[in-house]
Amino acid sequence: MRAKMGAAWDKLSPRQKSWTMAATVALISVTAGYGLSQLGESGSQANGNGGSSSAECEDVLYWYDPMVPGQRFDEPGKSPFMDMELVPKCAGEEATSGVQIDAGLVQNFGIRTAEAEYGVLEPDVSVTGVLAYNGRDVAIVQPRAGGFVQRTYGRAPDDVVSRGAPLADILVPEWGGAQQEYLAVLNSGDEQLAQAMRERMRLLGMSNGQISSVGRTGRAQATITVTAPTGGAITMLGVRPGMTVMAGQTLAEITGFSPIWLEASVPETQAANIRVGQPVSATLTAFPDERFSGPIIAILPSAQDASRTITVRAQLPNPSGRLKPGMFAQVSLTPDTRRALLVPSEAVIRTGRRTIVMIKQDEGGFMPAEVRIGREAGGRTEVLAGLSQGEEVVTSGQFLLDSEASLAGLDVRAIDEAGPDRDGEDQPATFSAIGTIEKIADGSVTLRHGPVPRLDWPAMTMSFRTKNAAQISGFEEGDRVRFTFTQQDAGPRIETIRSAGQ
Repeated sequence: MRAKMGAAWDKLSPRQKSWTMAATVALISVTAGYGLSQLGESGSQANGNGGSSSAECEDVLYWYDPMVPGQRFDEPGKSPFMDMELVPKCAGEEATSGVQIDAGLVQNFGIRTAEAEYGVLEPDVSVTGVLAYNGRDVAIVQPRAGGFVQRTYGRAPDDVVSRGAPLADILVPEWGGAQQEYLAVLNSGDEQLAQAMRERMRLLGMSNGQISSVGRTGRAQATITVTAPTGGAITMLGVRPGMTVMAGQTLAEITGFSPIWLEASVPETQAANIRVGQPVSATLTAFPDERFSGPIIAILPSAQDASRTITVRAQLPNPSGRLKPGMFAQVSLTPDTRRALLVPSEAVIRTGRRTIVMIKQDEGGFMPAEVRIGREAGGRTEVLAGLSQGEEVVTSGQFLLDSEASLAGLDVRAIDEAGPDRDGEDQPATFSAIGTIEKIADGSVTLRHGPVPRLDWPAMTMSFRTKNAAQISGFEEGDRVRFTFTQQDAGPRIETIRSAGQ
């Protein structure tokens, strides 16, 4: 028989083999899901939290087929989808029972849990960057008078010059005549006229030093040497020997690179985690054994359309000029650390519409709960809302439990149903249930609710205190509600309450 099956398999084409394997996997998946669904229902019946007869429910919400939980029926009977009886959904069942797994099977399914606890999340963002000229250290070189360029001292673009280095000699004809007149006035001894001549030479663009030099030496100096006002690289040079230049014409631009700029491309998803003044560190291929550090001095206002990144500009010390503009760098940004409620990242399930975790309950129960998450680093995720300190979340096997919860039609615990948590302070435990309003009074509300396993409470009707009148405003007797409460010395008190349909 085995030989015949092998021969038949060999005769199949590759595509036929692929379809056969896919059909086999699908059949096994459906069978396993149905078996787990039946296991969950059996566990619920063993714990007294569910049943197959409406007689076991004090208040039946609807009937459903476990294999098609989205379809609800108003009366019991045969399922139109499967050869089985419809299962009743009891009031309060979805809020308390959860997915029930026999304790002996938890290890076989590989289900592991971890407590949500407070800690310090230290994210480390690694990006790439490029060194650039210091755009805040730019000097524009212009002559104060027009003339003819006689010499340029062999300068070229990208040459590095120091402060006071000569760039060009310019002959200014107008200066020659004015200086000769000034010398004649000095010889006449008319100080008032000499003062007027000095003012005229200043208007022609001469400095006080040049005017004093003419009076001291007694010789006209019609040539001016233009020098670098600051040290750096010549990023633009627009002067050549023999040129005619005008007053105010740009001859050169000198840009500094000490300190030097580092411009890094950061994903826009990290925009909230960076700020001006935050330290960064960088490594360069030119100096692999060194790390260079400096603060962020600017976050540019626009994002790159193609890469969806923002540019972060940092400033690195460069006293010796070893770091050159254009060098490639690996940049590490350390966002501000803060204390937060953390869970292992593997516990988080992203469905596309929302984010949930599976919470361990008493007696082998597991309940899906919606959470709002923040940053992620080091295998841990920050939980901003929807979870309390000390609650156990499933870190392995959670997708199997989530599938079973979907089959059973369980509601996901809303974010606002999680108990209050204040980072280690002693807070009363918060419990949740679903019930029907029987009576509304001043300062209290009477509810007929389902069992609360964490308190070993059966289904009952009891009175709960309210915080204020606004808490139950808009509700009427007979409304079905989902609520959370705390146990206090004066009795149980409602913390949150909302319609069960929300």
